[in-house]
Amino acid sequence: MLTITKKLDTPVKPSTSLTLPFEKRQKSRLRVTLDDNQEAALMLERGSILRHGDFLCADNGLIVEICAADEEVAVISTKDNFLFARACYHLGNRHVPLQIEENCLRFIRDHVLEEMVKSLGLSVKHELSPFEPEGGAYSVNSSHSHSHPNEA
Repeated sequence: MLTITKKLDTPVKPSTSLTLPFEKRQKSRLRVTLDDNQEAALMLERGSILRHGDFLCADNGLIVEICAADEEVAVISTKDNFLFARACYHLGNRHVPLQIEENCLRFIRDHVLEEMVKSLGLSVKHELSPFEPEGGAYSVNSSHSHSHPNEA
């Protein structure tokens, strides 16, 4: 079985890819099947969080690009800064991972959280899309700053 132990700091041409939901991209030890059906073991530094576009190197030199899987997410959109801040506060107070964009929040679907947000006066939509929550103040990679060859 292929063993993947290194996270690369710079983009390189990948040999294959690995598509995972956010829940699995948070694990540093995981048995996976690469997108080309190769079996592999992730043995990364503890606390590693994989982001869409990250590159890993296997012990045999194989380069693997990480792809964020589409997930069922709840989406809250508003131009009301006060309501937006309240939603961020209440969800953050519950330690909910949030993908925060301008006037838009995403979180993994949860009917209890969705009802709470609705009680604040916001509407919730559902979509299937990659989920990339904020890294947090104490995360090693709290910003995702490198560029990717396929991005416009």
